Amino acid sequence: MEVIKFTFNPFMENTYILHDSGKGVIIDPGCYDPAEEQALIECIEDKSIQIEKILNTHGHIDHVLGNAFAKRQFDVPLWIGEHDAATLKSVEAYASSYGFQKYTPSTPDQFLKEGNEIKIGNGTLKVLFAPGHAPGHIAFYNAVDGFIIGGDVLFQESIGRTDLPGGDFDTLMESIKTQFFTLPDETIVYSGHGGETTIGHEKLYNPFCKLV
Repeated sequence: MEVIKFTFNPFMENTYILHDSGKGVIIDPGCYDPAEEQALIECIEDKSIQIEKILNTHGHIDHVLGNAFAKRQFDVPLWIGEHDAATLKSVEAYASSYGFQKYTPSTPDQFLKEGNEIKIGNGTLKVLFAPGHAPGHIAFYNAVDGFIIGGDVLFQESIGRTDLPGGDFDTLMESIKTQFFTLPDETIVYSGHGGETTIGHEKLYNPFCKLV
């Protein structure tokens, strides 16, 4: 399964396309302006990927700015964690105050639970429940190819912020301990911001995780 990363919007959010055998998903479409939207379209067309769904790790504004565009452009459903629908819904109320006057709300079509499996071509993603940054935050783990799309849980030598509504530091650290650090050390972590890392690297060098 190939992982393609784009970095979009003023928050420098990482949007991912995952594809296998011609089928694909978009995870956390953060594209907002026409140039970002076009970059996403061109990549998908160039690689002849049939997008089947949109997945959100969580509902914060920087990760969902392109939800409505992607749903409309590719005529596919939006899936999000069962406990984060309220987080997504709240974006409409504060988007303009962050400078996103053209934000278009999106409505989930299906809710994901821990342990659900998502097929992409011949590959599979497993849903992990990892709250703390957002109350319904989930991550997507591919055991065969050895990577996790982790959203804003674990970053390269850092962690997701916990001072937003629904955030909780102790809950986040427990998610890292039980959902991320139980994965093999060589597992690649594709985070919601910044560069890639590995589970083993973060165990050794992440200053926050010295507390785990």
